[in-house]
Amino acid sequence: MTDRSLVDSNEAILRIGKDVWWSVVLRGVIAIVFGIVALAWPQVTVHALVFVIGIYWILDGLVTAARAVAARSVTSGWMWWLLAAVVSVAAGIAVLVWPEITALVFVYMVGFWAILIGVLEVLGAFQVRSAGGAHWGWLLVAGIVAVVFGLVLVIFPGDGIIGLIKVIGVFAIIEGVLLLVAAWQVRTAAKRSGVV
Repeated sequence: MTDRSLVDSNEAILRIGKDVWWSVVLRGVIAIVFGIVALAWPQVTVHALVFVIGIYWILDGLVTAARAVAARSVTSGWMWWLLAAVVSVAAGIAVLVWPEITALVFVYMVGFWAILIGVLEVLGAFQVRSAGGAHWGWLLVAGIVAVVFGLVLVIFPGDGIIGLIKVIGVFAIIEGVLLLVAAWQVRTAAKRSGVV
């Protein structure tokens, strides 16, 4: 890759950052608020948790879809974001349509959702890296955290829904903080380079 193509790739990534950094911030804030609510009221019923998770997945998917659409003219990696958005919205609709779902099935759904979203984030991070993006690391870390969280839930589904609620709350806060850091870094880099 020539020096000019590296500059072009970095500029493309920074232009994406300029256009979509706010959607990453929004995802981070939604995740942190959800995590705090989950930790503050762990006695919530399974039906209420299913409803909250379903709404969260739908909102997360819609925000991710907006980010994908905004980035489509700049990078081919937007398709990974769109696929992640479709998965989130579909998972959210599924748990809202079948609220009588049992705690164990719900734990597995959350686990598989986290694994799938994490894998897609890892793939997206490598896509950003291959395009010469300098700030792909936080997306990679967020993806790995999601995969590990999902694997823990699938392998050790736990004894009770209260434990799951607390784990989900901690995961959401960590994921939200990582997304905020990533958005801030991309926005700062875009400002420094004069793209913003």
